[in-house]
Amino acid sequence: MKNPPLAIALKLAQTLFFSLMYASIKLAGPAPLGEVVFFRGFFALVPLLAWTFYTVGPRAAIKTQRPLYHVVRGTVGVAAMFLNFAALALLPLATVTAFSFMQPIFAVILAALFLKEIVGPWRWGAVAAGFIGVLMMIEPHGGLMAVLQLQLSAGVVYALLFSFLSAVVVVWIRQMSTTERSEAIVFYFMSACAVIGIITMAFQHNVFTFHTCLWLVLCGLFGGVGQTLMTYSYRYGEPSLLAPFDYVSMVWAMILGWFLFGEMPENLVLWGAGVVIVSGLFIAWREHRHRIEVPRETVS
Repeated sequence: MKNPPLAIALKLAQTLFFSLMYASIKLAGPAPLGEVVFFRGFFALVPLLAWTFYTVGPRAAIKTQRPLYHVVRGTVGVAAMFLNFAALALLPLATVTAFSFMQPIFAVILAALFLKEIVGPWRWGAVAAGFIGVLMMIEPHGGLMAVLQLQLSAGVVYALLFSFLSAVVVVWIRQMSTTERSEAIVFYFMSACAVIGIITMAFQHNVFTFHTCLWLVLCGLFGGVGQTLMTYSYRYGEPSLLAPFDYVSMVWAMILGWFLFGEMPENLVLWGAGVVIVSGLFIAWREHRHRIEVPRETVS
């Protein structure tokens, strides 16, 4: 049963919990990426499995008809998560959030190339505008010359690669969603994060501190709650209705970045993010008109 007000409320709560997750990672202080990925994946399973006991049942969270698809999704998704957290360590929270809005723009390109979706001139125009927005966001970090000379800052490179791999995941999930439940997709992805994270931790020999562990546990819990809220928001509302509310995460990122870390992105980053957001909203509107299904799970 559709319930648009409930769907919007769940979507807004999801954006808050994902922003709290990112803030927790920053508050944890310097930590090996593998450690962060492990905590993000392992403790995200707690709210997910707890919720399935009251809804579809835990068996539905592990039932799959395409195990190899989950392997590919997990591998690409974990790589994207490593890049995302690497960018978070180098850039302000709001800046990382702004670059993440490139994901639907990359997804249009990939869908046209690999799914043979027909992309008309309007959506291609939105893609072009999105890249102009990216150039604006890049300007404070070296600008167009840095792009041409392949000398972009590491944080920007990580953020853009994260958005690209996230788009790969979106296109891949479009193939999986015909047979796989959202709960199963999330379960196997979080499990892949935990397994790969703990494997990398075996080579890092890092000394755990209570402060770091506390914030990383919260990171996983916040992420798991956010993932669950996202899944159920799409159960009660259409993707085209909820797409605009994804961009509320920029508001949370700016508030948390300012009050917790004294961060404020440069004006050009904000203007560029605005261009990218408008492009993303236009793409969502066009996909709604053409009834293109948008996957309900992403990488965060």
